[in-house]
Amino acid sequence: MEKILVVEDEAKIRKIIRSYLKEDYEISEAVNGQEGLELFKDSYFDLIILDLMLPEISGEKVCQKIRQISEIPIIMLTAKSSEQNKIEGFNYGADDYLTKPFSPRELLVRTKAILRRSRNQEKAGIIILNDGEYKIYHEEMIVKKDNSDCQLTSTEFKILMVLINNAGQVLSREQLADKVMGLEFSGFDRTIDVHIKNIRKKMQLEKDQYIVTVYGAGYKFTGDI
Repeated sequence: MEKILVVEDEAKIRKIIRSYLKEDYEISEAVNGQEGLELFKDSYFDLIILDLMLPEISGEKVCQKIRQISEIPIIMLTAKSSEQNKIEGFNYGADDYLTKPFSPRELLVRTKAILRRSRNQEKAGIIILNDGEYKIYHEEMIVKKDNSDCQLTSTEFKILMVLINNAGQVLSREQLADKVMGLEFSGFDRTIDVHIKNIRKKMQLEKDQYIVTVYGAGYKFTGDI
């Protein structure tokens, strides 16, 4: 059974999360950021559900510390609902973001989706698209179309993987730049657009095949993995 760490200071919310997830996952709980970090370091987990407004150490700092050593999927919970707050959450390293009050059923669905993608990526280190037309070798950083190497650069490959790992979610150009290259927000829109154009060309993708342009917002990955 996969293990989930819930870092949340509100007992009522922890109880709700546990009641909805306990049938499918083994749940561990931490009531503050420091306890969450200690549990994370002492045990193996498959996913973390992390509140941002925590006592002692904020959720943002917890996320940053975890991202220094691990790519474990993280779902952030927060009462902050503005677009800027969400962008900041993703830039701290979150894989998904739910605003309080949230639907426990939606949390369960998102948890299952993230863990399914994570399992798929880890399986033999290969991601398969379109019944084998495309094969993505994560460890080797290679993408093949019909067994021919698409010759993506390291940056192009990383952008593709970020989109795949966040499939269905719109990522802004700023988010992509920060996750892949650690760049500041302003001035890099065109850089990301050029990389996306090169990825599509090298993979011989049709317009909006897998990588969809969401005008005014960014890009998202669609399709079965």
